[in-house]
Amino acid sequence: MGDKPIIAISHLGCEKNRIDTEHMLGLLVEAGYGVDTNEELADYVIVNTCSFIEAAREESVRTLVELAEANKKIVITGCLAQHFQEQLFEELPEAAAIVGTGDYHKIVDVIQRVEQGERVNQVSAQPTYIADETTPRYRTTTEGVAYLRVAEGCDYRCAFCIIPYLRGNQRSRTIESIVAEAEQLASQGVQEIILISQITTNYGIDIYGKPQLAELLRALGKVDMPWIRMHYAYPTGLTPDVIAAIQETPNVLPYLDLPLQHSHPAILRAMNRPWQGRVNDAIIERIKEALPEAVLRTTFIVGFPGEDEEHFENLLQFVQHHEFDHVGVFTFSPEEGTPAYNLPHQLPQFVMDERRDALMELQQPISLKKNQQEVGKVVDVLIEQENPLSGDLIGRSARFAPEVDGQIFVHGQATLGTIVPVTIQKANVYDLYGQVLVDG
Repeated sequence: MGDKPIIAISHLGCEKNRIDTEHMLGLLVEAGYGVDTNEELADYVIVNTCSFIEAAREESVRTLVELAEANKKIVITGCLAQHFQEQLFEELPEAAAIVGTGDYHKIVDVIQRVEQGERVNQVSAQPTYIADETTPRYRTTTEGVAYLRVAEGCDYRCAFCIIPYLRGNQRSRTIESIVAEAEQLASQGVQEIILISQITTNYGIDIYGKPQLAELLRALGKVDMPWIRMHYAYPTGLTPDVIAAIQETPNVLPYLDLPLQHSHPAILRAMNRPWQGRVNDAIIERIKEALPEAVLRTTFIVGFPGEDEEHFENLLQFVQHHEFDHVGVFTFSPEEGTPAYNLPHQLPQFVMDERRDALMELQQPISLKKNQQEVGKVVDVLIEQENPLSGDLIGRSARFAPEVDGQIFVHGQATLGTIVPVTIQKANVYDLYGQVLVDG
């Protein structure tokens, strides 16, 4: 080890942020730094922050303050660093450095400068960087699953969303680069890769002049990887060509995460998503016809400024009608720097909470019904952890994405990080229960 400092990373935020964390860890390990999960033993703690909504910022700030009170040298990275650089430096004298969302690949240089006594502000105003398959990476997920970033940033300007201002415009990796990383992950024994970007259906527009998701999926179909899952598919981007690629590529799971946000055209217009309003019902019916096996997940925002009872009723009927497998509901969070922050007719929090609860309650029997349809089936399950108390296994089938959906609790023997057949015996609203299928 010599005299190099020991570094811990405290990770907050989304799976895109997780990949940044993994690259920082990889670069630090390659440069010979000791990396420890125990913040108490570390000389420096890198806090990879989230700034998406108020609650996420509060969690990030709480983490920073706790570490500052413990007299840790803090390096602040991620979206909060990009968002509030000067304020963070002023208010947290313990912050040794701040690093922007497009600068995490300079982490070794930043630590070296800090070691020499400099206070480092490494934030590029316009993030343009994206890592590729040659950038060192140290995975932090369970052994069976890895995230694979196909693009970074976003060209849309939805009225409620701060992300384009924090992560820049869309920049895609080449198909060759993504396939090369998928091959590396396959050789490490990964069973499932999850393709992520802000809008995966827009993949490739910036480098190829048109979306190339269908071509990417077909290329990944040649990789020896049992499961490939896509996150964040805009319904408008699920063209016949993309749907055909999903149908024709056996390892691409028919799991579609459609971030719809709302159903009423007036609210979608106010959200600056008018392109979505025209296509909602028809496009979802088309997807269901083309991919009858598809598992559909979506997220909605309730309480957007100006949302009235009629708009909300429209959303309830929409959810009742389409019967999504999984639904996430968020209350509107006014973000300074976004157009929605200054809109009139902001709703009180208690109304937003009531609407969220009503929508979740409406969805619960639908989710339960979808889960109950699995009972009696034999499904492939990726075994991810062992419950130390019961000795039971915990995993997921293709129906469930990590973190956001349910899990499957499994009796029987299986190796962590492998996919095994499981007979589903029981279901509740969120989770399934089953038994490893034994041959013979």
